[in-house]
Amino acid sequence: MGAVVSCIQSVFRTIGRAIMGVVNGIGSILMAIINGVIGVIDVIVGFLTCNYCGSRRGRMRRRSGGMGRRRHAGTTATI
Repeated sequence: MGAVVSCIQSVFRTIGRAIMGVVNGIGSILMAIINGVIGVIDVIVGFLTCNYCGSRRGRMRRRSGGMGRRRHAGTTATI
């Protein structure tokens, strides 16, 4: 009798784990879709608010593009 109960418990435990795996997979798929939609909306809002087309950070990057740190190319004496 104890073996039958143990077998039934194992069957229910296996079914429960399978259902939880399916639920976990569905949740992961939904999270990926939601993250993708949020990413697209972030790009659209960033473009509409000039995040990519002239923000202060973008102007600073373009203005200092060629300056940077100076190299010491001509400071040594030629022999």
